Amino acid sequence: MSAHSRLSLNQGTIKHASLAEALHVSVRQGLQSIGLWREPIAEVGLERAAQLLRDSGLRFSSNCRAGFLTSPDNRQAALDSNRVAIEETRVLAEAGAPGSSATLVMVAGGVPEGGTIEDARARFEEGIAELAPEAEAAGVTLALEPLHPMYASDRAVLSTLGQSLDIADRVGSSAVGVVVDAFHVWWDPDVEAQIARAGRDGRIASYQVCDWQTPLPADVLLARHLPGDGVIDFARLTALVNAAGYAGDVEVEVFNADLWAKSYDDAVAEMVQKFDAAVGEHLTEFALA
Repeated sequence: MSAHSRLSLNQGTIKHASLAEALHVSVRQGLQSIGLWREPIAEVGLERAAQLLRDSGLRFSSNCRAGFLTSPDNRQAALDSNRVAIEETRVLAEAGAPGSSATLVMVAGGVPEGGTIEDARARFEEGIAELAPEAEAAGVTLALEPLHPMYASDRAVLSTLGQSLDIADRVGSSAVGVVVDAFHVWWDPDVEAQIARAGRDGRIASYQVCDWQTPLPADVLLARHLPGDGVIDFARLTALVNAAGYAGDVEVEVFNADLWAKSYDDAVAEMVQKFDAAVGEHLTEFALA
């Protein structure tokens, strides 16, 4: 299977598209895989979403996103929302084409008002430990995604692959994996060792790519760029992921206002071109599991 065929559109790259629009543009642009977001799934309902995915013939690479387990308030509601997300992921992975991945991306959550980062991390780990047996029974991987440290206060108290893998080790479930997101880990001086560790432990559930460019915008959530438009060394990162044995889809996930303003076809066509030039040529041509 060619490197290009491993390219997956993460729906966040065309944020304003409905589920049907995202599926249709992916097919029109020759893609074979898509990563979905929970909000567009909820708009049509899980049963309809699964049927649309099935009809598209696309693989399902991930469900974005669950987690947000760091607050002591409404804890049961947060856990129950994650249980719904686990079921969504199971159903959609079954509806996708062969090679689909039952991967649920887990973002930890930030530091609650009046709390500490240490307590927030502990609560997240407790939540993962509670959810892991249910995910394992459903055949779903809880993919812990460390985010760049600039998001530690409000979005993700996990900032490194090492922290995420430490949680996976302590929880001790095969249903807990990690996301290697280039935007979030490229800066980490320990990234080479941690990607190798994740590979040895069989914990790489997703490889996501987008680029880092400065100056950052006022809203740093929209700081992502298409691969090749910034400073990230995708040849090195992709070689590390290859060497770690990851053979699944590679998602392009870009939050960028200028890209969102383009037509969906233009945005996806540009994404394909930039991916091929910056990432695709470095991918090992593994057959998808």
